[in-house]
Amino acid sequence: MQEYVLICEDSTDGILTGVYEAYQFKKKMGIESHSCIHLATKEPDMQRLFTEYDHIPADRMKAGKVTDTIAAQLGSETWYRLSMAMVSCLEEKADAVYHTIVLGLRTHDRHVTDRLQEDCVQGVFRCARASDYELCRLKQFLRFSELQNGMLYAKIDAKHHILPFLMPHFADRLPADDFVIYDENTQTFGLHARFKKWYLMQGADFDERALVYSEVEEEYQKLFRQFCDSIAIEARINPKLQMSMLPLRFRPNMTEFQGKD
Repeated sequence: MQEYVLICEDSTDGILTGVYEAYQFKKKMGIESHSCIHLATKEPDMQRLFTEYDHIPADRMKAGKVTDTIAAQLGSETWYRLSMAMVSCLEEKADAVYHTIVLGLRTHDRHVTDRLQEDCVQGVFRCARASDYELCRLKQFLRFSELQNGMLYAKIDAKHHILPFLMPHFADRLPADDFVIYDENTQTFGLHARFKKWYLMQGADFDERALVYSEVEEEYQKLFRQFCDSIAIEARINPKLQMSMLPLRFRPNMTEFQGKD
């Protein structure tokens, strides 16, 4: 059977544009079922026989139409789970999201993401769980430092593109503060001005060494490290349990672990 793979941009807008174009492609080609159409976010290492590949550029307007349809027909909870899946770094996300949307719209099921017996829904669940796990950890482990101008600065190195979900959390808790969260992996900045809306910025030149910290920041960091060391009970130190609760990859950007081997 002839199959088709639409390769879209690795972003929420890119994947949603892919979903829009997949519906248009099915209609245009007179294809009976969505099962022979697939979405991917990158070229496969090896192309399959009897498969056509086509690149789809991201289009915010088309993505918006899909977003509106999902919100209206499938509900906000389903939209949230699909959104969390789309920011995952797992390769299966685009196709899983596409076929879950198809299933939800066909069955008019606002709880389609609970149908874990379906392969596509299982894929959405895996992707959303991976990104949600990292989001929950970063809400706990993110550390801010005060710059000379009074702004708060934090750096993360997230596997998944969860910064758009992390910013509302801290904007709600620090409404009176100017702060920046920098995602080193995607080179994206989350910017928040006091009592104003937050926004994302990408592509700006940035040299972290140029940052100037406040006079008391270094002293507060030293005191915090001493506090963390002083409350530790040597007889109860359990490195294996510590690593399960606080994976090593989060530690380089945490104040209490900086300067340690």
